[in-house]
Amino acid sequence: MAIVLFTDFGGADLYVGQVHGVLAREAPQARVIDLLHDVPAFDVEAGAHLLAALVPEFGAGSVFMAVVDPGVGGLRQPVAVQADGRWFVGPDNGLLSVVVERAQEAKCHRIAWQPDRLSASFHGRDLFAPVAARLAKGDDTAALLQPIPALDVRLPAGDLARIIYIDHYGNAMTGLRAQGVGHERRLRVAGSSLAHGRVFSEMPPDMPFWYENCLGLVEVAANRGSAKAMLGLSVGTRVAWE
Repeated sequence: MAIVLFTDFGGADLYVGQVHGVLAREAPQARVIDLLHDVPAFDVEAGAHLLAALVPEFGAGSVFMAVVDPGVGGLRQPVAVQADGRWFVGPDNGLLSVVVERAQEAKCHRIAWQPDRLSASFHGRDLFAPVAARLAKGDDTAALLQPIPALDVRLPAGDLARIIYIDHYGNAMTGLRAQGVGHERRLRVAGSSLAHGRVFSEMPPDMPFWYENCLGLVEVAANRGSAKAMLGLSVGTRVAWE
């Protein structure tokens, strides 16, 4: 069984290693996959759309520990959601809501179990990781979870017309889904009007364009160049179809 980690903890800091330590202790047979630890920091909405786009590559039975949690220690509830055969464990702050809204079948639960040690600031290590481990092992959920009718925070599940992630090449992923969009459409971003390109190699060097990326999302890129640098893009930059 795979436990999939999706967080804004950052790969260079000490937090991810602590989560791995808990998972190794609690579910030593589980395979742990570091999907992404550089989700835009504190950006729940961007994280929700990124997570929804990444989920299809993982099979039924996968357990996602998804944590972008600027309200950790506050009033938001810890939840576990079963959506289309996969588990998602994390805060009820909207991060899991796009997955839920797009799922064919979803059941929501409040995490009722509490560990002996629960720090105010690191529920990823102390609460979400142990629960993810128990779900991956197939433990009885009766003592862990209480059914709830729906999540408290539900973000709109439609397309998100802004930049949600920028990779180290300077390619800027949007929250727009590309399916059904005509290739004649132009994308306006940061004052520029961009034409469609099918692949990088078919475009002139250093010319920004938009294309359908491997996740099915609209992405702003440049052949052998950084669209981020050329256009002055950042996470949150708005985009629009012309």
